[in-house]
This record gives sequence, C-alpha cells and structure tokens, in this order.
Amino acid sequence: MSDRKLVSSGSPFEREIGFSRAVRVGDHIAVAGTAPIAAGGGVEAKGDAYAQTRRCLEIALGAIADAGGSIEHVTRTRIMLTDMELWRDVARAYGEIFREVRPACTFVQVSRFINPDWLVEIEVDAIVS
Repeated sequence: MSDRKLVSSGSPFEREIGFSRAVRVGDHIAVAGTAPIAAGGGVEAKGDAYAQTRRCLEIALGAIADAGGSIEHVTRTRIMLTDMELWRDVARAYGEIFREVRPACTFVQVSRFINPDWLVEIEVDAIVS
C-alpha cells in the first residue's frame, strides 16, 4: 500500500466513520461525498444551494490538490441533492468552476444527508496523467 495516499480535510466524521476525504492510488484520485462544511465548522450558507455547492467544490478541489492533482485532472463528478428543484442553482455554481473542464457529471436526488441543513454533497474523481 505504499502507492496509497490518504488525504484528510479535518472533518470529525472522517475519524468517526473511518474514511478519508480523498484517496490517491497511482494516477487515480477519489474524493468522498463532500458536504458544505464551513471553514470554522458548522454548515456553510444554510438554505443556499449555490453557496453550498461552491463550498463543497472548494473542499473537494483542495483535497485533489493535496493529493497532487488539479481541476484539469477531474474526470467525473456526482452531485447529490435533497431537492432536485434546486438543480439550477447548483448547476450555476458548478458551471462557474467546471465550464472549461467539463467532466462527466451526474445529478441525483437523495432523501437526506447526515445533517438536514446540507442541501448538496459532491463526489469527485480525477486521473493525474
């Protein structure tokens, strides 16, 4: 497992659940479902799907950078929403960041997240070439 790099974002859930924010094995980086955790803890922008999406992507792209990748290496994203009616706000924030990279992307609606104030979670995959 010397080719395996674990990246932490400092979330208390990482230790409790037993996961890493991101894992890099070889050229592949997988970022776990990333919630809108505010920089000082708590929830970023309660009730604002656009701002929560921006925060999720900031955390996820930071993890990719910590694993040795960059936005250009992102190949796939999965966006989970608690209310699909919010998809345009999420898509606006997403497009501002990924408009030129254009990774494969899937939107799905879920019933809820660990914290009911989270409107969105995002997973990201990257391949560093």
